[in-house]
Amino acid sequence: MSNDIFKKKHVAYFKRVLQVLPVQRLDTQRVSIAFFGISGLDVLNALEELQSEKTKIIDWLYSMQIHPKADDSNLQQCGFRGCSVLGNSYDAHEAIHQQITSDSSNIAMTYTALVSMIILGDDLSKVNKRAVLAGIRSLQNEDGSFVSVLEGTEYDMRFVYCACCVCYILDDWSGMDMEKTTSYIVESLSFEGGFGQRPFNEAHGGSTFCAVASLNLMDRLYTVLTPQQISALIRWLMRRQSSGFTGRPNKPADTCYSFWVGATLQMLGVLDLADVTANRSFILSAQSSLTGGFGKYPDTSPDPLHTYLGLCGLSLIGEPELNPIAPALNMSQRAMDHLNDIHRIWRNDF
Repeated sequence: MSNDIFKKKHVAYFKRVLQVLPVQRLDTQRVSIAFFGISGLDVLNALEELQSEKTKIIDWLYSMQIHPKADDSNLQQCGFRGCSVLGNSYDAHEAIHQQITSDSSNIAMTYTALVSMIILGDDLSKVNKRAVLAGIRSLQNEDGSFVSVLEGTEYDMRFVYCACCVCYILDDWSGMDMEKTTSYIVESLSFEGGFGQRPFNEAHGGSTFCAVASLNLMDRLYTVLTPQQISALIRWLMRRQSSGFTGRPNKPADTCYSFWVGATLQMLGVLDLADVTANRSFILSAQSSLTGGFGKYPDTSPDPLHTYLGLCGLSLIGEPELNPIAPALNMSQRAMDHLNDIHRIWRNDF
């Protein structure tokens, strides 16, 4: 096992991901996969690799935006979709004005599209904020949770997190009922100390990140959780470390939880309590020296999600070759600084 990060190989891995991406026709998750590649290169401090294609990628992402009709009859469907029926490349020429029957946005694709554009330096000036927020608002259930798509049935903490991110990015919380969202999150706090995907569910590392990050973005983390609940949460998170981190008790360490759990500990200001050396060794043991990329476990095939989150886990613990991470929005601090500049322009704070 190497004690070094194979940076050049990981850069090449993400470039392959983005090169293959356009031919994944009708892949409804295409925008999120692109996010892993774009943000992964950002964390690797290698965005210059996309310099010649940056404008095309931004145009392609904007082509995924569903605009309101003149009579606003489709306002609830607005936001960003995950792929284009017509688009099999980053050339958005035909895709921009296409009309698709029963076309609706996806809450996760909306979040990852916005973050990807911020990373690439876009100013979000072509985002129809009113329509996107209306689309997000239409996905909220009566109990405060969110579904991923209009008329969808799947709901859990992941989509709550995506909704909070979109509202934060657009600097407008009218896209949700914050009180209902907050209540849903608090009700999902398990007796174990972490958060479940829904109320009365087992605590899970991924849903705990989503819950804590959502409260953080709403600036409610320390107002709705008691000191005793915060202490129990930290204890539950610390018990997730073996070598790397696990998502639940009696599960093996998994590369992605070095971010999900590590980022949550960082937001709570206690990541320094973890065993950094053991965590780093575990993450590096899951990288491929042949193809680049990280697998879920050591000696498993790399995939874009675990490669990106493995790098984010390393960034959180100060890996010198990587850009720092702003954990709540799951983007680089460099991209977060750009978003703050956008917000200042919108608020005329200069």
